[in-house]
Amino acid sequence: MTTSEEDEDLQRAIRLSMQTSQPIASVGKQEVIVLDSDDETTTAGSPSLAPPEKPQSHQTSPPPPAPVLGILGLDRKAMEQERVSRLKRNAPISPSPLARKALKTEPPEQKSASTNTETSFWVPTKAEESTTLPFANGVIKKTWAFGYPRDGQDIKLEEILQKKDLQLAVLCSFQWDIDWLFAKIHIDQTHLVLVMQANTEETKAQFRRDAAGIKNLKICFPSMDGQINCMHSKLMLLSYKTHLRIVIPTANLVPYDWGETGTMENTVFVIDLPRLPATTTTPEEAANNTTEFLNDLTYFLRALGLEKSIVNSLHNFDFSPTRHLAFVHTIGGAHTGPEEPWRRTGYPSLSRAINNLNLYLSTPPTTPPQNPLEIHYITSSLGSLTPQFLTTITHACHGTDPLLSYHHHHHRTTKPPHKKPQPPLKASDFNIYFPSLQTITHSHGGKESAGTICLQRKWWEADAFPREMVRECRARRGGLVMHNKLLYVCPRPAFKSPTHPTTTEEKGVGEGEEGVGEGGERRGWFYIGSANLSESAWGKLVQDRGTKGPKLNCRNWECGVVVPVPRTLKNREKVEEAVVEGVKGGEGDGGRDGKGEKGRERDSRGEKGGEGLAFFESAGVHVPLLYPTEQLEEPWFYTEV
Repeated sequence: MTTSEEDEDLQRAIRLSMQTSQPIASVGKQEVIVLDSDDETTTAGSPSLAPPEKPQSHQTSPPPPAPVLGILGLDRKAMEQERVSRLKRNAPISPSPLARKALKTEPPEQKSASTNTETSFWVPTKAEESTTLPFANGVIKKTWAFGYPRDGQDIKLEEILQKKDLQLAVLCSFQWDIDWLFAKIHIDQTHLVLVMQANTEETKAQFRRDAAGIKNLKICFPSMDGQINCMHSKLMLLSYKTHLRIVIPTANLVPYDWGETGTMENTVFVIDLPRLPATTTTPEEAANNTTEFLNDLTYFLRALGLEKSIVNSLHNFDFSPTRHLAFVHTIGGAHTGPEEPWRRTGYPSLSRAINNLNLYLSTPPTTPPQNPLEIHYITSSLGSLTPQFLTTITHACHGTDPLLSYHHHHHRTTKPPHKKPQPPLKASDFNIYFPSLQTITHSHGGKESAGTICLQRKWWEADAFPREMVRECRARRGGLVMHNKLLYVCPRPAFKSPTHPTTTEEKGVGEGEEGVGEGGERRGWFYIGSANLSESAWGKLVQDRGTKGPKLNCRNWECGVVVPVPRTLKNREKVEEAVVEGVKGGEGDGGRDGKGEKGRERDSRGEKGGEGLAFFESAGVHVPLLYPTEQLEEPWFYTEV
């Protein structure tokens, strides 16, 4: 499908009902939104705003919530008056004590330590005693979900924000529920920067007027010029006296994405970085603190248009714990020129990350991949997929130079720079997970809660669409719909690559700088972020008409993190046996009845797939998917509600 066809289709896209923030027993319809050709995008030139919260009530007809005022609903005085009145009548939307506390209108416990008018991750006026950081090694968590037992592997937004100590928050999201969000932050003591989509100057002006009366609030508007269609990034930079917390979720800043309606599941990456001593660092110390993760993060933040003082103040924190990680992003727009900026973003940035972490599986990466990979992509939206696009993503997962596929498509008459032919992409090599109509229908929220799970029938039925690679996507926490964007990559066969010695030492996610195990064997890795499986999210490398050189076209803003598989393999023998026998390598995490969902028998719908995910579970990496799972026959089409 051409870009013009996708734009025409975007104008015809219907508005879907979005779920409200009611309790599970009475989940209502979702707010109306319009979705992009392959992502959660509106046509109005502004971010999607969730409806005002509807508190849990035992009355037959609960009082209606106050209307949202202005585009953002940022009339703070009216918001506080309505919240106080509502609390007297009903219980809050979330049954958790943290949520109840967050909805109270309590005075700030302390004033900001900074009197600067410039926003930055400021250094405290006096030295603070070092404390143990909660997520010093980095952690992957699933979002908490109402009605499901807590197992230590889930997390609430309140537990991430820790509003009592939060000094500065930079928040990026596509969808927003402002009233709900502000209830979880001490807006009077916390400096807040919201990175939001606004396609027109008129929209920006309205946003600024809405925010003008709110202390400590600033709004950043990334470029939406030209082909850019969606500011889809999800990122939090949270500054405290002792550390910086970096959060990369798959969730938007709306209550249902964070489990408060018990219908949706997401995944979150969190890492805490300690504040450096307030002294001038030597060149050696500065070099030791500079990591590729920091370089790519600051590159992305500058492109967003974030204040220079905020970006520069990131150097006040110790980024050495990110040395084994990679920050991967897509910057909206066209990227071309002699300095090759196209290598720094989109799918080329994924290839670059794999090389920087020494995780590539082809030697050298300037040759086409010959060693087979097993790729598993859990996505909440599917675009107009083609074998060519999937081959491009496969090359990026190998760490292959993007110019190889570029020369293949744009210089077909020239002799390829390699002798060995590229092996065809097999269905078993690239596994795509997307829910069926049956899975959505039988979920707790039903069809009316799946407005952000996107695929259109005309794409699915297109001749080039790789239907044989798409498999059923069921959450382990039965009844939830997954809004995850997770990419798992491991070598084939899955259990012959990571031959690392086991250790009892506590490690962080993916800890270890080298990508090579004993005997020169390679490790797997995984990605968590905002990017769905679409060309809009990862970009397309084309030939610039003027210079005849490569140009990367990106329609979305995206970001995520690449994490190598930890060296410690847990229960390896047990999981290997499960894979060999073709049964599920793990059981459900527990539903509302606490029993969870067990592995399924093979059925008449075809061979099961996804057994290679057991590779990641053997290393202690959470996999939210029930597997093995059958090929998808009747997917969920969001336009056919």
